[in-house]
Amino acid sequence: MSGGKGKGKGGRGKGGKSTTSSAKAGLQFPVGRIGRYLKQGKYATRMGAGAPVYLAAVLEYLCAEILELAGNAARDNKKSRIVPRHLTLAIKNDEELNKLLGGVTIASGGVLPNIHAVLLPKKSSTKSS
Repeated sequence: MSGGKGKGKGGRGKGGKSTTSSAKAGLQFPVGRIGRYLKQGKYATRMGAGAPVYLAAVLEYLCAEILELAGNAARDNKKSRIVPRHLTLAIKNDEELNKLLGGVTIASGGVLPNIHAVLLPKKSSTKSS
């Protein structure tokens, strides 16, 4: 008999902290929370153990990609803080992200600077020499 109260760990070490599934996968995004949301959402009757890990990894990669490009856009505009405008510039200037998030509207994001060639003033080619 183990001689303690409740469900002990059966003598496996002394009071070690439990390791999260995010730490086991080497991710920052919460694997357990994503798994809980997948279960509560009733997307499928059964779910494998690797599904929330994979989804968390994909979401973390997408966030890292967008934040890196938005940080570059902020640095180009001599700003140290990312605002929605920088997110819009990052997404619209990247071909793949623009395809993924083409129908998404970002509040206070604005549009890409673009002037149609017809509207630009005509260049005068009359040089007297």
